[in-house]
Amino acid sequence: MSQQPGPAETEPPAAQPPSSPSIRAQLLATEHWSLLASRSTTQGEVLTRISMFLTFTSASLLSVALVGNATQFSDAFRAFALTILSIDVLVGLLTHVRVMSVGMEDLMYVIAMNRLRAAYVDLEPGIAPYLMAAYTDDEAGARRSYYFLGARRDFTQVAGSSMVFMGTVNAALIGLLVGSALLIAGVAMPLAVGTAIVAALAFFATSLLRGKRRYDEVWQNNPPIAPGRRD
Repeated sequence: MSQQPGPAETEPPAAQPPSSPSIRAQLLATEHWSLLASRSTTQGEVLTRISMFLTFTSASLLSVALVGNATQFSDAFRAFALTILSIDVLVGLLTHVRVMSVGMEDLMYVIAMNRLRAAYVDLEPGIAPYLMAAYTDDEAGARRSYYFLGARRDFTQVAGSSMVFMGTVNAALIGLLVGSALLIAGVAMPLAVGTAIVAALAFFATSLLRGKRRYDEVWQNNPPIAPGRRD
């Protein structure tokens, strides 16, 4: 009867031979194209969401004007206007949440593709001078891939982002809703307008702080593995 080999007699598994550079390059390129496709799909989806929100808001505000003219701005109109504004604010906040999530997802796509470029440079260091986008997965590399103007913080890029745009629109809607509600409640015009402005500014500042906090969390949860590779 044959004896089974004991644990000490078991041969260790043979080491896998390293894959060739061409195979690694193909795998990296496949992942790169997957990230590009996902990023494009996500960007298209959020732009559609923003367009739908703006269309809905403009149509609802037009309906408020038409109903007000038809009802001679009666009490029924006031209730209708507050309802429509509340729905606009709700839809705007939901859209803002999605826009902010997509902004963070887009940052992750950029970090991932920068990391892949670092792997390309490891495979073939001679391609480094020809890469316009960064091949470092740190914060400076992400800024370079976003701006193509050098690794620096550009305020105009932040001010023109979809997150700031949605924050501005939602702040205006919230201010309009708060001011309208206070006026209907009988609050004096100066106090109602002042309170509406404060509410709008408070929301806008809160949205900026929340965006900055989520941006910092991305870098805290994803430390770079290929930092300091500068062109």
